[in-house]
Amino acid sequence: MIATDDEGLVRLQKLLAQSGVASRRKCEELMLDGLVEVDGEIVTRLGTKVDPTTAVIRVDGKRLPPISPHVYLVLNKPRGVVSTMADPEGRRNLSDVVADRPERLFHVGRLDTDTSGLLLMTNDGDFAQRMAHPSYEVDKTYVAEVDGEVTKETVATLLAGVTLEDGPVTVSQARIISVSGRGRGAKSIVELVIHEGRNRIVRRLLEELEHPVRRLTRTAIGPVKLEGIESGALRDLTLAELGELLDAAQL
Repeated sequence: MIATDDEGLVRLQKLLAQSGVASRRKCEELMLDGLVEVDGEIVTRLGTKVDPTTAVIRVDGKRLPPISPHVYLVLNKPRGVVSTMADPEGRRNLSDVVADRPERLFHVGRLDTDTSGLLLMTNDGDFAQRMAHPSYEVDKTYVAEVDGEVTKETVATLLAGVTLEDGPVTVSQARIISVSGRGRGAKSIVELVIHEGRNRIVRRLLEELEHPVRRLTRTAIGPVKLEGIESGALRDLTLAELGELLDAAQL
């Protein structure tokens, strides 16, 4: 924890250094160069004190999250785990995966039981609610293995927009990773970037284009990437990742 004075304040360069931005000396240089902003104003006066729990601090434009008792985690959800904290049918669920965590965690949004990949977990209810709300949702990247040969024309159709029974779907990016086999035995792997959270949206979207999904993995949520997180493992969000997500959630 960051040590504060009797009023709960701390020198800005000390806070930056203890948060891992850079050495104390380098942090002072960043301030003097006009690269540090607090609550929308550039701060160049060394010794300026701030409240580390409420100040909105940016270093060279990037948000530095406030000091908080909350935890912000990312889980690589295994396929077959139900995206709830309890299951009346006794199936393996998220509480089983995070059983060794002392906090009471919420999951941010959900993934289908048969979908693997990234899921955010936190004990910050406001953050969880904001991140799951359609107004604030960030881009999510999925890799899908599908039946059939996905063509450039299919990708163009995806990017032009597809309308499902519950409304149109916007795909911001789509690309073909690989195609194997021919004819009825063909299989393709595609990557889609989408920010919606409607139920089974990626599966329904691809099925609409006659490419049923065989396997689906969420590989990124905004700046947070799947690489390096083993199936069933958790890690803390980095300060840079959390800062970007807090901005997206307008917190």
